[in-house]
Amino acid sequence: MSLELRNVGRTFAGKQAVRDVSFSAKQGKIIGLLGTSGCGKSTLLRAISGLDSEYDGEIAVNGAITRDIQDEIGFIFQEPRLFPWLTVLDNVTFGLKGTKNEKEKLGKMYLKNVGLADSAKLYPKQLSGGMAQRVAIARALVTSPEILLLDEPFSALDAFTKMQLQDLLLDIWETYQSTIVIVTHDIDEATYLCDRIIILRGQPGEIDKEIGINEQRPRARGSKLLAELKTEILESLDLNRAEESVN
Repeated sequence: MSLELRNVGRTFAGKQAVRDVSFSAKQGKIIGLLGTSGCGKSTLLRAISGLDSEYDGEIAVNGAITRDIQDEIGFIFQEPRLFPWLTVLDNVTFGLKGTKNEKEKLGKMYLKNVGLADSAKLYPKQLSGGMAQRVAIARALVTSPEILLLDEPFSALDAFTKMQLQDLLLDIWETYQSTIVIVTHDIDEATYLCDRIIILRGQPGEIDKEIGINEQRPRARGSKLLAELKTEILESLDLNRAEESVN
C-alpha cells in the first residue's frame, strides 16, 4: 500500500509545528523520519494514522485522500501502552472481531512471530521492557496492517535489546512487506533499517534533505557505506546550526 503526503502542515495554538511537508512511500518500502527534537516527526505520524485530522494539506493512502483512522494502518508507540489487567494474549487480541477461538489462534500466531509463544498467559508487570515492546509489535501486526507507523519504538531499550528488535522488525517486514514509516533520533537505526531517510529541521519542521540507501539487506552495522551515510546525516543536521536557529 502506497502513502503520499502533499504539503502537510500543522499548527497548535497559533504556533506552526510542521510546514509544507511532502513525500511519498511506495509499497513495501521503509521510510525513516529523522531530526532533532521538536521538528514535528511525531506530529506527522499522528496525521498519517488519522489520530490527528486537523492538519493542512493532503494525505493519500493508496491514492485515496483521507483524514480518518484506517484499519490498514498500524501504530507502534514509544511506550508499549499495554493494559495491565489483561494477559499478553488478551492485549494482542483486544478489539479483534471473531470468535474467541479465532482471536486466540490469531493472537498466538503473532506472539510466536515475535518470539513470545510461551508468554501468552503472563501479565505486563511480569515482562521486561523488550518483551513488552514485542507484545506491542504483535498487537499492531495482528490486524494485518499494510502500513506500519513506528514512533521511536526502541528508544527506551538497552542497546542489545534494541538491535534484537530492529532485526525482528526486518524479519516481519520481509514476511509481510508492509510499508513502514519510522520516527527515530538514532542515525545508526535509520541507516540500518531504512530505504530512504527524510531529514527534518527547524521549528516549524520542514524537509531539509532526503537520502536514499541502496545497500541490500541484511546490512552490516559497521559497514563503510553506513558509516559514510552517518557522516552525511550529521553534516546535514549540523546541531550547532540547529541551536542557533532556535535561539
